[in-house]
Formats: sequence, C-alpha cells, structure tokens
Amino acid sequence: MNDFAARRDDWKAREELAERMIPLIGGLNRDRDVVTSLHGHRLLGLSTNEILEVHERVASLGHDALELEDTLAVLEALRELAPSASSLDIGRLVEFAQGADLVERLRSELAPALGDAAAAEPTDVVLYGFGRIGRLLARILIAHTGGGSGLRLRAIVVRKGAENDLVKRASLLLRDSVHGRFEGSVDVDEENSQIVANGTRIQVIYSDDPGTIDYTAYGIHDAIVVDNTGRWRDEAGLSRHLESTGVARVLLTAPGKGELKNIVHGINHDTIDDSDRILSAASCTTNAITPVLKAVDEAYGIVRGHVETVHSFTNDQNLIDNFHKGDRRGRSAVLNMVITETGAAKAVARALPELAGKLTGSAIRVPTPDVSLAVLHLTLERPAEKAEINDYLRRVSLHSKLRQQIDYVESPEVVSTDFVGSHRAGIVDGLATIANATDVILYVWYDNEFGYSSQVIRVLEVMAGSHPVVLPARREVTLQA
Repeated sequence: MNDFAARRDDWKAREELAERMIPLIGGLNRDRDVVTSLHGHRLLGLSTNEILEVHERVASLGHDALELEDTLAVLEALRELAPSASSLDIGRLVEFAQGADLVERLRSELAPALGDAAAAEPTDVVLYGFGRIGRLLARILIAHTGGGSGLRLRAIVVRKGAENDLVKRASLLLRDSVHGRFEGSVDVDEENSQIVANGTRIQVIYSDDPGTIDYTAYGIHDAIVVDNTGRWRDEAGLSRHLESTGVARVLLTAPGKGELKNIVHGINHDTIDDSDRILSAASCTTNAITPVLKAVDEAYGIVRGHVETVHSFTNDQNLIDNFHKGDRRGRSAVLNMVITETGAAKAVARALPELAGKLTGSAIRVPTPDVSLAVLHLTLERPAEKAEINDYLRRVSLHSKLRQQIDYVESPEVVSTDFVGSHRAGIVDGLATIANATDVILYVWYDNEFGYSSQVIRVLEVMAGSHPVVLPARREVTLQA
C-alpha cells in the first residue's frame, strides 16, 4: 500500500470514529440535558469533519492531543452512566479513560451528576431587544434546549421596523455575517407572530414601553427579561420591566449604574440572591479581563495596572463620518482607529473589590467586526518569569474554578478571527506575554459578542437555579505544579 492510500485509509477510519460520536453527543443532550465539550469547545451540533477539526484545534491551542478512540470511549461510558444535567469536559475526562474499568473510574469522577437528581423546572426567558447580543443569546438558548429543563426562550420584544418585520427578524437570526448561518431551520408563523427555530416557538411582541406588556397573555409566567437595548441602565429605568405582568426578574447586558450588582460569572455570581430582582451582566471587556486579573492577583498580587482594549467597532459608531453625540465616534468606524473611553477598568472593582483604585483604562476601536484584545500592563507584588506565569495561567484554564472563563493559547499563527465563537470570556495569548520582574504585560483575546453572550447565559442559569454542574471537578491551582 502506497503512502497516499495509507493516509486515505487513516482518514476514513478517523471519520468513522467521529460519525459514531454524533448520536452519542446528541442523545446525551436531548435525553439527559448534558452538554459535552473538548476543553471548552462545544461538541453539540458538530459535523463529522468539525469533530475532527476540534480535536486538532485543541492540540494547536496548547492542550494535550486527544485520541479519537479515547473520546469515543468516554462518550460510550457516559451513555451507560446516564448523568443528570451537567456540563462535561470530555477533554479532561479522557484523563480517566485508561484501563478496562473506565465506567467505574468515571462513576467516581461524575458522582455529583449521578443518581436521581430532579430536573430543574424550566424558566421562561424574554429577550427585550434583538440586536447583536440578543440574537446570539437566542442561538445559545435554542441550542441549550436539550430535554426541556432549565432556560426556555419564549419571546422577543422589539419595535416594529417595517411591514415585513417578522421575516426580517427571522432572517437576521438565520444569517450572520460574523458568526455564520444558524445551525438548523428558521421559519415564521405570521398568523401568530412567531419565529420558529429548531422547533422553538419564539413570540415576537412589538412594544416601545417595557412596563405595559401582559406576558401572561402569551403563556409566559415568572420570566427573566434580558434587556439588550442598553436604553435603561439604572434600577429606576430597568424596574419598569417589573411593571409588566408575568415578569419576575431583569438582567441587563451592559454595565449597570448606581447600586446595581454587576455580575461576572466565575467571579461574583455567588453573590446573587433570590431577592435580587434586577442585575447587570457587566460589559464584554469587564468579563474578559476580570477572571485573568483575579487569577494573577491571587498568585502574585497586583499593585496597579493599566488596561488598554483594542476593541472591534460596534453599532454605536457611524459607518461613515456623520454627527455623533460622543467624541470621535462620529468618524467612520470602518476606516479609522478611534480612541475612546472605557469604564471596564473601574468596573472590575464592582465584581472584584480588592482591585478598587488600582486600575486605569482606555480603548481603541478598530475596523474589525468582532473579537477584541485587552492588553494588561500590571505591576505585581512578587516578580514573575514569563514561563512561570504562562504555565500558571495555562493550568488555571484547565483545572481551576475559572476554567469556563479563561482559555490559554500558544501559537505563533493565531489572529483575531481564530477566536470567533469562543465560549470563554477571555483567552490568554502566552507567546505575547512580557515579564520583567514585577512588570508584566498580558494579552487577552475575547469574542466581545459570543464570549460575552456565553457569560450572560451562565448568569441567567444562576438566576434560574439551573446552572449545570461542571465536571470534572476543579482542582486548586497554585504557582507550584
């Protein structure tokens, strides 16, 4: 057999292994509300070739190579064990995939998700606003529908823009120039003013007043309203949602003002109380940098720092020069780098009080549609070497309580588009790290749309009491290996 034929046979064998994974991945989600991933890269809904690609990608991003046979063995064992609703990282479970007693090895590691745990009662979710973040939240909520427990997308609220508004809204959900086509089918039920996406019926409600809607008329009760408009950012404005019938709580997808709790999942989500009726999920940049800053502060101590965000342009900028109430944002977003302000550095202290007064920040908007970069210039209490701090952050991304928030990459070829669709809040670029005693500069990539939306969903799950147990259990990560 020549080399070409051998390589072709090897590829066909790999395809066959990946094909056998697809019904296992889908069945675990549909029947058990189990979400599977490889080091944070979701497996649900992937094609054969995409499963092969994600196995190669995790190796290129600095993780240990994963054998397809090991992944398949773990998935087959999970089908036998039938865990309850959970988020399972197959990449890390493979560590336990050696030996003939695989099922028993996994049984011990997955103990918190085994047994007769009652499924969470579904919680109705309403998206108030259907722009960039609103549509991505819809995609994630639909993908997470699984067995029907947990979060349940019921409606979107928008201002009617045209006679064919419903068709246009559905089309925007179906097609996205940055994140690609929706995985599945999207139809419209014009008679009932609904968008139907992968069987999920989403009521489209037209309103310009958050306090005058009777959601119960649409069968929606005790809902969490996610305000994506940014129009109201304080308690007084957002409390108008609570005047509508059928609303229990409100979550803002922007930095909250006044005394509102700004929640960064992984950092201070444990401060959410049942009595908190209005919360903020902070900003995309705050979510990206706060977990990394917490990890560094715990290990080295942060004396002070400056955060420079190189941020993709957003809808609040003009495409071409025109009047804008904000400084510089009236100039063309697609032709210029635009210096602007960011409140992210100060906002970090809302979630991480120990850093209050220690950080400054500024921002540069650049002509890219998605994925941004935060440059953290930090003065530490204890000196750090590049290899040491990189190894620490790599292990944090794999084994710590922040592994859903922080990812780590070491590649001389990665650029911003490589992080489109990342579920992590931020990704540390290890090769870019600069360390000189107590002076350290870290580069953190983040998908300011999808990564942030993933964090919002995690906050929603905590509010609804349906956040899945994340396994394998985290390990304590210190400076020592």
